[in-house]
Amino acid sequence: MTRYQELAADLRRRIARGEFAVGAPLPSELRLADEYRASRGAIRNALQLLERGGMVESAPGSGWTVASALQTMEFRRARTFAEWAQAHGLEPGGRVVAASGGVPSAAEASALRIGAHEPVLRVTRLRLLDGRPVMLERTVYPPWVAPLIRALPPDEPSVVRVMRKHGIHPVRASHRIDALAASSEDARLLGIRRSSPLLRVRRTFADEHGRPIELGDDRYLAGAVGFGIEVEPRSERFLDS
Repeated sequence: MTRYQELAADLRRRIARGEFAVGAPLPSELRLADEYRASRGAIRNALQLLERGGMVESAPGSGWTVASALQTMEFRRARTFAEWAQAHGLEPGGRVVAASGGVPSAAEASALRIGAHEPVLRVTRLRLLDGRPVMLERTVYPPWVAPLIRALPPDEPSVVRVMRKHGIHPVRASHRIDALAASSEDARLLGIRRSSPLLRVRRTFADEHGRPIELGDDRYLAGAVGFGIEVEPRSERFLDS
């Protein structure tokens, strides 16, 4: 982790715990540089990193202001949880809390493009940011990926990184976002009350040939992560329609 990423991570923690309130100005770059014994360039890079995540914003002549206590996850490409975290100066982590084999449901078989009796691997992971639980990840893997997943250590922070080392490249993704109440199992694993609100992202990753790699059901703690979607127009005609 670079110096500015370390600075961003510490500022992020301070904002998350309420030391700098949403809507309040941050100390000046000069004051932060003095406090952290860092260059103003490193401070500015750290703040720009937080700005890309939607946590702070700047205005000419007004310095930096806290915009949100949430980090924003963007759906621009098939980016994994670990890749997103590292790009924002966060330390991703996780541990497997359950893993089992079995036959797929009809919906799973259809989505994974496998037979009704082909075995799948179901894995539940507790995902962390800077050591703090933020999400419960339930993933279903098809038979051709399952052996690789079974061989991973339970605390592997980035499953997709390992996949890529073995020639499996997720380049296509689809996401569906909704909200739901925490089940008894969700509550136990996340350390919250049953029926607490969770943000759910159901996702599918596929390789360059469109072959499904995994189905995911990710349940985020309320207030842990925000989501942003950017739509880029393809032509001026689209803008005028």
